[in-house]
Amino acid sequence: MTLPLYVLVALSGLAVGSFQNVVVHRVPLALSVVTPGSRCPQCEHPIRARHNIPVLGWLVLRGKCADCDMAISARYPAVEFFTAALFVAIAARLDQLHLLSALPAYLYLAAIAVALALIDLDVRRLPNAIVLPSYPVLAVLLAFSAAYEHDWWAFIRAASGAAALFAAYFLIVWAYPAGMGSGDIKLAGLLGGALAFLSWSDLVVGAFAGFLLGSIFGVALLAMRRATGKSSVPFGPFMIGGALLALFAGDPLATLYLHALAH
Repeated sequence: MTLPLYVLVALSGLAVGSFQNVVVHRVPLALSVVTPGSRCPQCEHPIRARHNIPVLGWLVLRGKCADCDMAISARYPAVEFFTAALFVAIAARLDQLHLLSALPAYLYLAAIAVALALIDLDVRRLPNAIVLPSYPVLAVLLAFSAAYEHDWWAFIRAASGAAALFAAYFLIVWAYPAGMGSGDIKLAGLLGGALAFLSWSDLVVGAFAGFLLGSIFGVALLAMRRATGKSSVPFGPFMIGGALLALFAGDPLATLYLHALAH
C-alpha cells in the first residue's frame, strides 16, 4: 500500500469512529442511529458541523459543549483515534499477508468489534441489531476476497471455523450458563469465521487468547479486591482482544506454543 492509501484508511477510521460513538450510545436504547443528528444531551442543541470533525472538534471545543459548557467525555475522541489507528494497523497486516482483497471485511469487523466491546462494557450486552446483520455482510465480503484470490478453500474454512466456534461457545454456555450469554455465542461465530479465513492456527490462538485475557483480568480484579468470585465481567471485549491478537500474531504464537510443547 502507498502512503495516500494509508491516509485514506486512517481518515475512514476517524469517520467510522465518530459514527461508532453514536452507535454505542443509541443502539442499547433502541434509538435510530441516523436521526436526529448529533446533539448535546444536556441543552439538546445540535452539534455544529465544524465541531463534529473527529478528534479536532473535541480539541477545538476543549472538551465542552459550545452552547452550555457541559463536559464532553474524552472517550469520544479516544474511540475515533483508536479506530483510525486500528484501521491502519489492519491494513498494514493484510498488506503483509498479501491479502488486501479482504481489507473491507476486516475493517468492517474492526468497526463493529469496537462498538460491541464498548456496549458490552457499558450495558453488559452484545446487541443482535449489530451482531446478526454482520453475518451476511461478513460472508459477502469474505466471499469477494476468496473469489478475487481464487481461494475458495479459505471461504470454506471460514464457514467451518464460524460453525465450530459458535458450537464450542454454545456448549460452554449450555454447561455453565452463568459464565456467558447468548450474545457471546453469536459473536463467537463472527470471530471464528474471520480468523479461520486466515488460518486454522489463527482461529485456535484467537479462541484461547480470549479466555486467557479474560482470566488474567479476572485474577487481577480479585487481587486488587475490585471483584469477588460472583462478580459479573463482560466477556465480549476479551473475545475481541483475543481475535485481534491472533490477527496480528497468530502464526508466531502458534509456532512458539508448538515449540514449547516439543521441549
